[in-house]
Amino acid sequence: MAIEFIYLNLFYWLKKTVTSKNRIQLEDNFTTEDNYNENEDKNDVGDNTDAEKARDDDDVVDDHQEEAEYLPEGDGPTATEEQHHKGLVTKDANEKNKPSTRHFIHGYHLIQGQMNHGMEDHIFAQHRNLDGYDLGLYAIFDGHSGHEVAKYLQSHLFENILSEPEFWENPVHAVKKACKATDDEILENIADSRGGSTAVAAILINGVKLLVANIGDSRAISCKNGRAKPLTVDHEPEKEKDLIESRGGFVSKKPGNVPRVDGQLEMTRAFGDGKLKEHITAEPDVTIRKIDEDTEFIILASDGLWKVMTNQEACDCIRDEDDAQKASKKLVKEAKSQGSYDDISCIVIIF
Repeated sequence: MAIEFIYLNLFYWLKKTVTSKNRIQLEDNFTTEDNYNENEDKNDVGDNTDAEKARDDDDVVDDHQEEAEYLPEGDGPTATEEQHHKGLVTKDANEKNKPSTRHFIHGYHLIQGQMNHGMEDHIFAQHRNLDGYDLGLYAIFDGHSGHEVAKYLQSHLFENILSEPEFWENPVHAVKKACKATDDEILENIADSRGGSTAVAAILINGVKLLVANIGDSRAISCKNGRAKPLTVDHEPEKEKDLIESRGGFVSKKPGNVPRVDGQLEMTRAFGDGKLKEHITAEPDVTIRKIDEDTEFIILASDGLWKVMTNQEACDCIRDEDDAQKASKKLVKEAKSQGSYDDISCIVIIF
């Protein structure tokens, strides 16, 4: 009866939340158009630090949904993401009005690379309160063949996710449904046959629950007791060759180049890319994790960083930093020094 009472309360709250009058509006979107050059100050196209102070509270939110399993380091989560993760937030409806049980801060930084195109990375990094729940909303959108899709995602993806009526009770299904709806919007109104974007998005709930959704080859990792732990798996053509071929496509590799879907796209999942949509998908992998006391920080970054740094190298690079903004700048600077020519963007959340 107690569980039914909780779900009933959540139902009425959700019904109220998603009405047009109360439709979620996300603010403080971050974008950039600055050019890359050797002057680091001019390349600092995105900075932000947001600190949230938590009170001591013994009633830590219980992690009562099934955890995603992880393969050896670098291989990422398995198909347990398909489980219905009930009770994402709390077992007790009264918990929603309590402050975050862990202190956390975030910072972000991005620079334009030396490729023959304008800046295509976009970042979303925001802390907000939603009906008593303390949310950190973080995402990296890495565009290709233009920045329009990434910019659209920056303005609409979280709005679409949090407006899904099933988000609190069945978050995995809700996130996938929202991504499908967002991709449909993009294909109809935004992208031409070639424009697209990857996305890695994280929702931190009350400082102790983390939902991560990934489409493409941007990546999220956590650092626990000094060790890097993957939160996502890169969607690369060789890894998902069976998926591409089952949809009628093919994977090819020219000498000296990377494998590509239909000889064109370096990843198997992306928003937009209408010309290839029959062979690729915008369905995300979704994982839900508990942020325990051993978790030191989380990194989200575009492939401009991961092409030149391993997960562990990224963790080691900033482990001594206690300022999230300085940590994000340090990561970008290190990736640049390691020879990355791509756009580089990252978000660091420190606990």
